[in-house]
Amino acid sequence: MTRLLVSILVVGMCCVSVAQAKKDKIVVHDSLMEHGDGHLMDMDGAMVMNNNTDKLPESCSKISGDTEITVHAGHKYSKKFPGTVYAYDKQEWHIKPCTRLTVHFINDDHVRHQWMVHGLPKYIYKSGMFHMEVTGPGRIDGTFILPANDQTYLVHCDMAQHMEKGLKAQLIVGKGGLPIPSVPGSTAPLFPDTYPTQAEMYPKEVAAVAAKKKAAATALKQVKNNGGSFFSVILLIGVVVGLLLTPILGQRYKGQSAGQVVSDIMGLIASTARRGLSFSKMLMDKIMNSISKPAA
Repeated sequence: MTRLLVSILVVGMCCVSVAQAKKDKIVVHDSLMEHGDGHLMDMDGAMVMNNNTDKLPESCSKISGDTEITVHAGHKYSKKFPGTVYAYDKQEWHIKPCTRLTVHFINDDHVRHQWMVHGLPKYIYKSGMFHMEVTGPGRIDGTFILPANDQTYLVHCDMAQHMEKGLKAQLIVGKGGLPIPSVPGSTAPLFPDTYPTQAEMYPKEVAAVAAKKKAAATALKQVKNNGGSFFSVILLIGVVVGLLLTPILGQRYKGQSAGQVVSDIMGLIASTARRGLSFSKMLMDKIMNSISKPAA
């Protein structure tokens, strides 16, 4: 019976491992169906729109060359850009004008990602766009021909919030044009975050900390100037103790009025004084009893 259970467990673990490996495997979508006008797709969530291998833009007399790039998209590439969730493995590509560009787009996540270029000639590319997308871990290939103009094109993923979460880049053709704003790690944000400083948010607290530091520095300086006199040492100890006790006392008296704080402190002092007097009286009584006790 034990052997049977162990065998079932081993077989189950193997099945899970195989299923996970299959789940994470990059699927190559290389049998896309042609739907006309450069629209390629399959039923597994992969698509290329406006694929173009031979139609030249009016600004190009011939193809200047063929270039291939591999582009990855996924969560793991966002780690170098705080505040993002997704990113491409690169945020910009430099391509010569009139290049026939083939893009190998690889999605490393288990969601749908896109690689879209905007601003292309609309007489060749419908809506001025070249579009690639794949759902889940997979690879798709697409080709288009760039115009001769020096231009910087927006590249992004158009899935909801994916661009805002980091899937944004720029394709620089020739000398390029105006940079695309807010490209992670490459260009300045269009609407930069304006968070207030700590001094602006908590002026009193920051001023109090600065005053404590100044007081400690003054006390230390006085100790040095006085050659380490007894008074200066006591002063320094008092300042340090005061700085250490301030957070505790601040928590204790939080929300109380000045009168309540003074009253409580006076009560503590009085209580401490009574305990001190009681201890002194007890000690004196022991000493007097010891002195008055007759010798054996």
